[in-house]
Amino acid sequence: MSLPSGMKEQKTGQDGMPALRTLYFYLTEGCNLACRHCWMGPRFDATGDHYPTLPVELFETAIREAKPLGLSCVKLTGGEPLLHPHFPRLLEIVRREELRLTIETNGLLCTPEIAAEIAKSPDRFVSVSIDGTDAATHEWVRGVAGSFEAARQAVRTLVAAGTRPQVIFTVMRGNAGQVDGIVRMAEELGARSVKFNMVQPTARGEKLHENQETLNIVELFKLGRYVEAELAPQAKLKVLIDFPRALRTLQSIGRGDGCGACGIFGVLGVIAGGHYALCGIGEQVPDLVFGEVGKDSLEKIWRENAILKALREGLPERLEGICGRCLMKWGCLGQCVAQNYYRKGSLMAPNWVCEQAEEAGLFPASRLGAKPTQSPLATTDNSVAEQ
Repeated sequence: MSLPSGMKEQKTGQDGMPALRTLYFYLTEGCNLACRHCWMGPRFDATGDHYPTLPVELFETAIREAKPLGLSCVKLTGGEPLLHPHFPRLLEIVRREELRLTIETNGLLCTPEIAAEIAKSPDRFVSVSIDGTDAATHEWVRGVAGSFEAARQAVRTLVAAGTRPQVIFTVMRGNAGQVDGIVRMAEELGARSVKFNMVQPTARGEKLHENQETLNIVELFKLGRYVEAELAPQAKLKVLIDFPRALRTLQSIGRGDGCGACGIFGVLGVIAGGHYALCGIGEQVPDLVFGEVGKDSLEKIWRENAILKALREGLPERLEGICGRCLMKWGCLGQCVAQNYYRKGSLMAPNWVCEQAEEAGLFPASRLGAKPTQSPLATTDNSVAEQ
């Protein structure tokens, strides 16, 4: 099996198999918010007792089987992970197994007691989603009255307990004018960083794209340049944007800012129904569900599953479209394989942002080894990118 150069340090064992570094646990099928942009599309559940949650014994089983494969980190997400009825017990298991901890939450249930339990994990990272600088904007996005102040209070509570969280802000047409304001708010609340996400055209996000409630590619391109070149350098905390690597400035790439890379070679999802999946996309795409926790051997899935083998053998050389021609593909790997598959039914499909950037004449030609595109916006912004 031929592995990209970026994977060499991730191998484990003598057969060159990449390490399963992280399990993404999608703990709940329900959520106590009704976010209009959610790529998972969980069902509304104010109390957490209407829809399945991952049994504790399956949580332990997945970790036990993953550790010999190289597991060092778990991510707890959902739905809303804090809805899980035994969330403190899950944290205890993570500590016992000496794993790094990542939590993605909307903050509504982040009590001082929960924050104190989280703080007991020495190597932890928590993100809280806040999608507006005022209640009207945030709650228009999130669908539940009172959720704005609850999210702000969650950040304060975590900080008081010794955990400075990241604030995640998903940019859409209805809140794009608050990009600067959310950074200032995060600074005042004591957060460690702000991350700007784009609305993915998956599940509920598809309708936002269809209704033109998301930013178009020109607007996204301008936003990415503004965040990287102006907003981030001036902020008192770290500011990141989840933007494809090929469209980012060389300065931000050099600083290690942002995301823009798919971690597909070292992660696997565990969804609330008790199945392994490529990631949470398994809730939407049955093709990407690989087996049942406790019944199917995780080692066998990790080593022999046809989809995982196809990804290891095909990425990035067999990426299609603009991604196949991009010089950045070795570090990006298509940015998000699950999203690409959802859109086009191909594991090697191109990233939607880069595809739209190419169509609009905004994809930096230097990243393809060709002459720059003769678009006024592309010419101006490419000069910034290459400084």
